[in-house]
Amino acid sequence: MRRSDKQPHAPWITPELIRILYDAASMERWNDYPRMVDLVELDKQAHKCIIAWFLAKCEGRPYDFLGLIEAGIFEFLRRVIVTDIRPDVFRSVLTEKEAAINAWVIAQLRDSVAAIEGGAFLARLERYFSDEGFLREERELLKAAHYMATRWEFAIVYQSSAFLSDVERLRQDVEREIERYKHYRGVLEIGLNLPLARIIDLNGRLRFQIRWAHTPRIPRTSVLGHVLIVAIFAYFYCRAAGACPSRTVSTFYSALFHDLPEALTRDIISPVKQSVEGLEDLIGEYEINMVARDILPLVPEDLRAEFSYLLGLYEEGGVLRKGEFKNRVRAGGEVGIIDDPAAHNEDRWNTIDGAAIKACDHLAAFTEAMISLALGVQSADLRRGVVKLKGEYPQGGMVGGVDFRAVMDGTERYLMGAEK
Repeated sequence: MRRSDKQPHAPWITPELIRILYDAASMERWNDYPRMVDLVELDKQAHKCIIAWFLAKCEGRPYDFLGLIEAGIFEFLRRVIVTDIRPDVFRSVLTEKEAAINAWVIAQLRDSVAAIEGGAFLARLERYFSDEGFLREERELLKAAHYMATRWEFAIVYQSSAFLSDVERLRQDVEREIERYKHYRGVLEIGLNLPLARIIDLNGRLRFQIRWAHTPRIPRTSVLGHVLIVAIFAYFYCRAAGACPSRTVSTFYSALFHDLPEALTRDIISPVKQSVEGLEDLIGEYEINMVARDILPLVPEDLRAEFSYLLGLYEEGGVLRKGEFKNRVRAGGEVGIIDDPAAHNEDRWNTIDGAAIKACDHLAAFTEAMISLALGVQSADLRRGVVKLKGEYPQGGMVGGVDFRAVMDGTERYLMGAEK
């Protein structure tokens, strides 16, 4: 029986939790140093999750990838709740008062997540912050990914802060933390600037591409931050749909990487692609060629087939195609396009709910527009976007048995009501 069958009225995600996730887009990092670009917590957390996947895969060990995803979400939520404390101070506070801080974080989150999965998500969150042995190896891997993401950001800060007296000491502190994790093969490869470092760099550069760049919006969100939001939405969708662990993991990471080709092509908004006949197909063909030429060679050879699958590449009639929003399975190395992911809800299929990723992408775009409108930043583009996106999901319509329109309506009421 699916989890959604057991709990038909339980929300799969709440407007309150969505707002908390987007709060990270307003949390500036390194704000006591001059920066060439804005650096925000949402982007950092996205890069961290991406790096963690590569580190885990490079180790070739049986990590609990579902646990790695959840640990990343738990850590993300704690960082947003604790807000703007300098990272070094935050670490010191956790060393001295971790139990008290964690209890306070859980108390702040309880009302936002208590109803999700009938309380099961909250129970796992509480266990994570009370049991240090829970997901121990995944926690350690996330720490390594955290410092690698910090180091990537610091390379930006260092360029504009070389004149400050303490910047060299800070550089040494960052490198000292990285030294603690050089037993990970991926950390060593990134440090040696091997091809893995360049795929990490390519993902990181998505933070420089701003969503809805043609219209004013608050908060501004990057493509990098957007993919993490979509992936987290996809995780909660999978929990509500009763997806097996492999299906949840594959769908989450496919969502996390779904916009990676935009690091090479830049974002071309849907109205432009759809209004010029043949343009969308031409862009899709160009993206396939760019991925094959400029992205896959950077991925360790033993990971390329799996990474291609996550990106949505598949063969049809001897022709390589790209369908990141198609439902698909991969068994025995063969990729197949399917109609109903629920019919392949077993770990052996490595099922990806592509249609749900598209719905999560739409939900993220809807929320980006809706938050800005609620904050009083009005534009015709944002208003049209909200109407169009809601129109894609009529009331009572479901994606994989999960109601996206109800979340849109609830989020709109919550955001607009909170401003009145």
